[in-house]
Amino acid sequence: MEFNADHFTLFELPVAFRLNAAVLDHRYREIQSRVHPDRFASAGEAERRLSLQWATRINEAYQTLKKPLSRAKYLLHLAAHDIEGDNNTLMPADFLIEQMEWREAAAEARAAGEHHELERLHHRLQRDIRERYEEIAVLLDDGHDLEQAADRVRRLMFLEKLLAEIDDAMAACEE
Repeated sequence: MEFNADHFTLFELPVAFRLNAAVLDHRYREIQSRVHPDRFASAGEAERRLSLQWATRINEAYQTLKKPLSRAKYLLHLAAHDIEGDNNTLMPADFLIEQMEWREAAAEARAAGEHHELERLHHRLQRDIRERYEEIAVLLDDGHDLEQAADRVRRLMFLEKLLAEIDDAMAACEE
């Protein structure tokens, strides 16, 4: 294994948004078992340090590939296509209106303590997010449309944040 290899190469996976999660998990466990610091507890200082570096590197790569949003960002990074997430916050008006509606509905349900309504919103948003990830898969894997994929990734960053807010609201209702 080459330390500076991309994440996909480390796990011997094709460079693609669609990936087999079971294969990723299996290869992660397999590699971690070989490089885990516990295996090098009685080794010399240099070997222990190298083991720790490898374990950290493998964990980072695994976490990046495991999560669809970070995987999409990473693929765009590999293609030298910056999503400009910090600088480019321009979104179409219809998307922003949709965001406001989602947030208002979540705020109202939270204020009223309507846990079931929050769950309904959560499930609707999860379904929407899944559909958008399918769109990203098509854009990245099939069409290689980096510009559109970057736009969709920026939108998903908003949606994932909204989903976390709804989860927080559900947890607050349970308390």
